[in-house]
Amino acid sequence: MTTEEFKKILDKGETDLVEFKSWIKAKNQKEIIALAVDELIAFANHKGGTVYFGVEDKPVEVTGCDKNYDGQRIIEGIYDKTRPSLFTEIEDFEYEGKLVIAISVKADGKTYTTTDGRCLKRLGKNSKPLYPDELSNVYSSVQNPDFSGRIISESTLDDVNRLEVYSLKEKLRIRDSKSTLPDLEDIDFLRDLQLTKFDGNVEKLTVAGLLFVGKETSIQRLLPQAEVIYLHYSSENPEEYDARLDMKLPLIGIIDKLTERVQTYSRIENVQVGLFRLEVEEFPERVFQEALLNALSHRDYQSNAAIYVKQYSDRIVIENPGGFLDGITENNIITHPSAPRNKLIAETFQNLKYVQRTGQGVDIIFRDMVSMGKPYPCYKSYNDAVSLTIFSAIDNTGFVKFIADIQDKGNKIMPLAEMMILRTLLDNRREQLSSLADIVQKSLDETRESCNELVNSGLIEIVGKEYMLTAKVYEALKSDVEYTRDKTVQYIKAKNMILEYLQSNDQITSAQIQEMCGFTKQQARVVIDKMREQGFILLKGKGPAARYIRSDELSDN
Repeated sequence: MTTEEFKKILDKGETDLVEFKSWIKAKNQKEIIALAVDELIAFANHKGGTVYFGVEDKPVEVTGCDKNYDGQRIIEGIYDKTRPSLFTEIEDFEYEGKLVIAISVKADGKTYTTTDGRCLKRLGKNSKPLYPDELSNVYSSVQNPDFSGRIISESTLDDVNRLEVYSLKEKLRIRDSKSTLPDLEDIDFLRDLQLTKFDGNVEKLTVAGLLFVGKETSIQRLLPQAEVIYLHYSSENPEEYDARLDMKLPLIGIIDKLTERVQTYSRIENVQVGLFRLEVEEFPERVFQEALLNALSHRDYQSNAAIYVKQYSDRIVIENPGGFLDGITENNIITHPSAPRNKLIAETFQNLKYVQRTGQGVDIIFRDMVSMGKPYPCYKSYNDAVSLTIFSAIDNTGFVKFIADIQDKGNKIMPLAEMMILRTLLDNRREQLSSLADIVQKSLDETRESCNELVNSGLIEIVGKEYMLTAKVYEALKSDVEYTRDKTVQYIKAKNMILEYLQSNDQITSAQIQEMCGFTKQQARVVIDKMREQGFILLKGKGPAARYIRSDELSDN
């Protein structure tokens, strides 16, 4: 920059493109970076601009900078403290014998924040906070509780990517050959899906329309917060990502790109089931796509935060802006009626046959993961975000074979609740009805019905107040030894309860044993006979008068 050019900038003073900052008043380089970050974010979220260090603003006076400054450290510090990471240009020049450092940034349509979540925008000579409601003021004031169905007042049909419309039609032809939607003219196709609506007499894009068929530049301009960031972490270094992909694209393009990227790193394990070989992917495509579809449908598009998809060697974590809607928690997400935050986006995915029906995604994720012997998906809820973790490992290949065999022989898909009950009893040996109800996220009556189906199928049995796998299932999944051991533990537990009762009572009846241990009449009879055989108790009386006493009590008398 020439002396004459900079003099004109000084004479004009601070503007919406120029900011002056003192170097000599800053305590250290860390403070200089902090000062630069705020101003450069504000410029980037407006029209771009330059921060000149070494200039006092009141009055305007050039006081200069340290000639030994570390320019590389400054631009790297700005990059590390902004999201998305901000690229800047730095140059220096002398003015009247004093060093001035100029750091510039361009506006690219993205919305930038600091790493601690602050968002600013240049307003005249000052930088002001930028709030989510200010981002949404470009959307029509027409009342619509569904944000994705709102009209973008600043949009035009020129923001539509015609190639994206063609692509959607062709994909729909493949997914649903009976659909008549692809036969419509482009504009009728968009109107039918409500991706465009009339704002007065002018046709404009809805938020969903922009996200499905908008040009990339239009998305960056009109909805810059609609970003998905993919990060890959290697097994050697799970702390720092080795690959990154930032996307502000139409939603179907994001799904395609991420599915391809995840499958690149996903291995396949072969599980032999009878004469057939079952291929189990580390990260099954359908599970990942359902999880991503849910994230895209449920995210808060008025938040400045992006969706993050983090792929590790043993898991994928999807972090989604926007907490659970009222009434939904980690403990009822499987069975709670669906209430998508963005109804039109969810309906468009359904109309394009990316989902069979809205609200089914969580069922599919859990069903596929459980049937493949993988750990349960893990949801975590925060005030302003939700994360989902899906794991790659197969915990038990025997369970995979067993479920596949059961479904093949029965020629039907096992209900998710029954599958989860079997998996829980495999892992924990025995559970009471109330615990199983919490796990399958159903009422006690519904859970009891599922348990009864498994009992009738000979897959589980009830021992006292607890359920456990039958000998047939133990034979397939564990061993006869384990079954015998678990049954023995159950007997020992009942025996100790009965003997403890007889320490403070003279006698006990079969009915009392049934009530105390939660046994059926037959189960009580088995325990009584075994305790008599081992000499712990003796029978007194017959028929309705039959009762049992401790054997050592009789010998004492």
